[in-house]
Amino acid sequence: MIFDQLKNAHLYFVISDRVKKAFDYLVSTDFENLEPGKYEIDGENIYAIVQEYDTRPLTSSRWEAHKKYLDIQYMVNGKEKMGYSHKNKMIVTHEYNEGKDALYLKGDGNFLIAEAGYFAIFFPSDVHMPCIALNLSTPVKKVVVKVRVDSTEPMIEPTIEQSNETEQPVAETESVVEEIKNEVEPTDKGTSEEEQF
Repeated sequence: MIFDQLKNAHLYFVISDRVKKAFDYLVSTDFENLEPGKYEIDGENIYAIVQEYDTRPLTSSRWEAHKKYLDIQYMVNGKEKMGYSHKNKMIVTHEYNEGKDALYLKGDGNFLIAEAGYFAIFFPSDVHMPCIALNLSTPVKKVVVKVRVDSTEPMIEPTIEQSNETEQPVAETESVVEEIKNEVEPTDKGTSEEEQF
């Protein structure tokens, strides 16, 4: 998992060509006036889902993970909590749904606060729980870019270092090339993005 500001997107181009293309789209698009919906960037290999919703209580949320796609979740407006954990720390509650590219789980994780201008990358090894209200429910506008992961698209996943001061994870971007660990499952899509489309 990676959490950072969009102004630092260039640091993550090394992950893959598709991720670079996804960030190019995020950086160059004015989302303020873009209507909610699905927008193709590179067919089904890369596409964006523009969402507008009210954040919800933790008790109404669930952990999810994907196999075919990684998520880049970018906050346009508003603020929400996002949960994150690893599949190895979770128990599967619903078997993998190939049509939705969704696996639902239960367990414990950590939480960060995402606000306008920030993004999170959730790799297939990352379980996540987006769309959570900080206290009261508030409106949010967010873009989820789905980037397909397969054996023909080499991809690297930077390691994560937990910051004790901010309780927010920071990718070790300076050493990303030297400390590559490919944890992406090669062949195998919040309101979660699957629930909207």
